[in-house]
Amino acid sequence: MNRDQIIVRTSIVGILGNIVLVAFKIFVGIIVGSIAIILDAVNNLTDAISSIITIIGTKLANKKPDHKHPFGYGRIEYMTSLVIAVIVLLAGATAIRESISSIIEVFNGNGIPSYTLVSLIIVSGAIVIKVLLGLYFHRQAKKASSDALKASGTDALMDSVLSLSTLVAGIICMTTGVAIEGWLGVIIGCFIIKSGFEILLDAIHEIIGKRSDPEFTNEIKAAIRNLPQVKGAYDLILNNYGPNKTIGTIHVEVDDHMTAKEIHVLTRVIQELCSRKFNIVMTVGIYASNDSDEVSHKLKNDLLEIVSHHEEIIQMHGFYVDFNNKLGSFDLIFSFKVEHPEVIKNKVIEEMRALHPDYHFYVNIDIYYTN
Repeated sequence: MNRDQIIVRTSIVGILGNIVLVAFKIFVGIIVGSIAIILDAVNNLTDAISSIITIIGTKLANKKPDHKHPFGYGRIEYMTSLVIAVIVLLAGATAIRESISSIIEVFNGNGIPSYTLVSLIIVSGAIVIKVLLGLYFHRQAKKASSDALKASGTDALMDSVLSLSTLVAGIICMTTGVAIEGWLGVIIGCFIIKSGFEILLDAIHEIIGKRSDPEFTNEIKAAIRNLPQVKGAYDLILNNYGPNKTIGTIHVEVDDHMTAKEIHVLTRVIQELCSRKFNIVMTVGIYASNDSDEVSHKLKNDLLEIVSHHEEIIQMHGFYVDFNNKLGSFDLIFSFKVEHPEVIKNKVIEEMRALHPDYHFYVNIDIYYTN
């Protein structure tokens, strides 16, 4: 079963499960006059709608690339999450509004719910179903690497906690005659809104472009560094065009005595490795390395010593010495907290020039894309 089939099948299970819960909760909520149970049912209905939207989004995101959209339609999944977030936020706002109305009714002497043992048993069953749905969604989300399914699973588990609070309110109402459903509805509404904002922010982060998982990027670099001709792997950039489409670039450091033919073969090996093992379309750039002789070794060690005294510098790499032109070149990566990296770069150049006045230095400032 492929990723899309897992998402669709899981979403269908979620739709059916939530529809059953909606029917039972609305029935019980109307009979006992509980706004909390009815709002819980509305929340389950939004979950079912979210699953439907997830299916539609998955189908659209699976469309093949074309001339107009050469990177494919994978990011539609993130747009789907935005729609789901809006639905959840609206559901939360509605819950709060209706709950406040219920509180006013109770203060006016109306709207006291009349729970029965049967209604509480049905709510208890709903809690069990929601827990099972939440665990199922989380397990399937891991299989499919789907943020949408993961969000639905978290939402389901949160719903089970909220349903549990409804059950507690029912028991309190039966034993003491005190109605707290309206207040509980406000709390439920706040939780729903919180969940909506979390889904919204996750989707926005994906669309804007967030930092890749450090474990994943380190695994990619380690796999490339393990190749015999590679001396280092740097400047990894990953662009996400949906969960199934990642395009990347990386610089690898090789000995400057390698021929164009040898470098060509190496880049093909790296591209095949990244495609097969990580499902990434990788473009490979080359850094030449010549730090084995005495002069370049001295230059590099002096540079590393200078860099170590500038805590704003995260890394130095790509060091190369052009002996004919007396030029040393290297890259520096700065923390995003550094407002003026050019100032620090110039200090490093000045300190290197003080130690090696016969040499000039070209420094490229790299962006801290990945750890």
